Amino acid sequence: MATLQQLSTNHLLGIKYLEPEDIHLIFETTRNFKEVLNRPIKKVPSLRDITVANLFFENSTRTRISFELAEKRLSADIVNFSASASSVKKGETLLDTVNNILSMKVDMVVMRHPAPGAHHFLAQHIDANIINAGDGTHEHPTQALLDAFSMWEKVGDLAGKKIAIFGDILHSRVALSNIFCLNKLGAQVKVCGPPTLIPKYIEKLGVTVEHDLRKTLQWCDVANVLRIQLERQDLKYFPSLREYALYYGINKPLLDSLDKPIVIMHPGPINRGVEITGDVADSDHSIILQQVENGVAVRMAVLFLLASGR
Repeated sequence: MATLQQLSTNHLLGIKYLEPEDIHLIFETTRNFKEVLNRPIKKVPSLRDITVANLFFENSTRTRISFELAEKRLSADIVNFSASASSVKKGETLLDTVNNILSMKVDMVVMRHPAPGAHHFLAQHIDANIINAGDGTHEHPTQALLDAFSMWEKVGDLAGKKIAIFGDILHSRVALSNIFCLNKLGAQVKVCGPPTLIPKYIEKLGVTVEHDLRKTLQWCDVANVLRIQLERQDLKYFPSLREYALYYGINKPLLDSLDKPIVIMHPGPINRGVEITGDVADSDHSIILQQVENGVAVRMAVLFLLASGR
């Protein structure tokens, strides 16, 4: 494994709070853990005697499974917590819930919560490493790290690279974390989508805005396509999914008509035929499955580095 080094923080609350050196350390550690995952025996004792609680107050499939698999690969003891089957339903507060879990001598907490800032609140009140697995529409740091690592593997150093983020920027915690991460790595970032799905003042985060799909695809080296988050939309932001797909859906003929090949990414789950068509998701342009594979290694790296600072 890599020489033991420390992150500049005891928690992963968001990309906003990481230094560029932290991100590079996570990438180097991820590369080492990818080698572990390709061995016949995919397990190391790095987190033996460390107990991790997975607290998911929102539904999750990919992120929860990825974290659980990362923890098991590191030989950690795991406690899984689902809000739908807990005392939260009876009115128990977040702090009481977590304190009860910590009384069982838990060392690290991986949490997804609908309230932005919930992880900051916990970090101020409990003695455990906190990892943000998504908080509302705020941040999703491990997704941004695995996205950036996947880009880094595919196109090399991201400094100066042109990265476009497409789709529902307004409701996406993935978009915000990606913007923070890519900016810290020196990439040029552009967001593209309907005006109703682009937040006001987003240019203040150091990105440019474009509403023309083809023009943005022609500009970028990597296209990170986000899911339309209908479950977070309490208003009508566009007439119909069919119309969205017509103006902002990426299909194979459109990709083939560009002057250069570009890399296609998607954090999942994919609405096939809406954001991208199936032949794009399954094409040689796509690194979507590599993102899933890299997700386990990135989360192993984050868990390992935070645990090493205990």
